[in-house]
Amino acid sequence: MTFFFHLHSGLRYLVLLAGVLAVAYFAFGLATQRPFDKVGRILGASYAGLLHTQVLVGICVLITRVYYPALIGHIVMMVLAAVVAQVCMSMNRRRTPPGYALPMAGVIVSLLFIVGGIMAIGRGVFMSTAF
Repeated sequence: MTFFFHLHSGLRYLVLLAGVLAVAYFAFGLATQRPFDKVGRILGASYAGLLHTQVLVGICVLITRVYYPALIGHIVMMVLAAVVAQVCMSMNRRRTPPGYALPMAGVIVSLLFIVGGIMAIGRGVFMSTAF
């Protein structure tokens, strides 16, 4: 029962780390005007994949723990974060040539949604899981 909760709480650090790494790499690629490369695709896909995994684990937490009304804001914000990240990565893949601006914007907006979702349940982004 608490396994999914602890997994969800720990996985957030990997999601945030992947997001920060992706933003840094995309900003560097944008600043140096390099063509979009395999590393950019891997970082974007890793971030989106970790975010999707976080949503799935969050659903398991929702099923196995007590529901409270503040979770609605959390769920909405987190699903929006996953959708924004995935849509921006997918749209960039279809562009000719793909660039760094769209994936960087997608990661930044999704990170803002994540911060809002964490705050919706009354926690800080880097707070421990004392609940």
